[in-house]
Amino acid sequence: MEQDPRVWIATLRSSHERLAALVEPLSPEQLRAQSYDDDWSVAQVLSHLGSGAEISLMSLPAALGQAEPLDRATAFQPVWDVWNAKSPDEQAADCLTWDEKQVQALEQLSDDELAGISMPFIGGMVLDAAGMVGLRLGEHALHTWDVAVTFGPEATVAPDAVDLLIDNVPGFLVPRLGRAPDVAFRARIQTTGPDRDYLLIAADPVTMPDWPADGGGADTEISMPSEALLRLSYGRLDPAHTPAGVAAGPGYLDRLRTMFPGF
Repeated sequence: MEQDPRVWIATLRSSHERLAALVEPLSPEQLRAQSYDDDWSVAQVLSHLGSGAEISLMSLPAALGQAEPLDRATAFQPVWDVWNAKSPDEQAADCLTWDEKQVQALEQLSDDELAGISMPFIGGMVLDAAGMVGLRLGEHALHTWDVAVTFGPEATVAPDAVDLLIDNVPGFLVPRLGRAPDVAFRARIQTTGPDRDYLLIAADPVTMPDWPADGGGADTEISMPSEALLRLSYGRLDPAHTPAGVAAGPGYLDRLRTMFPGF
């Protein structure tokens, strides 16, 4: 996994630019259109990203050791309330403004500040700078896809983001987002672009180690682009948005989709 936080920040910058290029030409009617997210319009997706950027900026001093951590219950809800009260046009415009502010703030951090970042996360995990920015990049790149695919069904997650985020799938996303199936199974999952080779152990808990050199006794073999595996882990590989490069035994893709319903 990439450890240089500046690589992650540069990729987040690219994701911001992609989002801006998608959003700036949208009409008021398009902002109010249903996005890929069932419960959100395009503008509401942007509101989520904008409020996330604002909250990330609020949380940065604590991650740098310059302030006490924010209390989620008291600090975050007022931000969400303000964003929810904005009009769709305001949500879109303000999203791009706050998103730019957040990326700029990360770009302006010194090497020493980046090296000192420590951000508590769920489950007792503590994120360093690469992990913190990676958390934002995952959210940003996938929600940017939610917007892009609304107006272009063949849209994919940006390749530079996939190159980094694919290595978050086995150890970070799978155990947190995967739901144990009713009937356990083991699947070898091989990806391309970039190439990876995993053993998905669909049990309780759900785990995904690297494919063992001596074989893993898999019940099935599945191949797909890394971009598709990333979207699968976030619940975004429905049949209408599954690329032709995905190959799996009968019924196994549906079993995987049930395991990873998204959020």
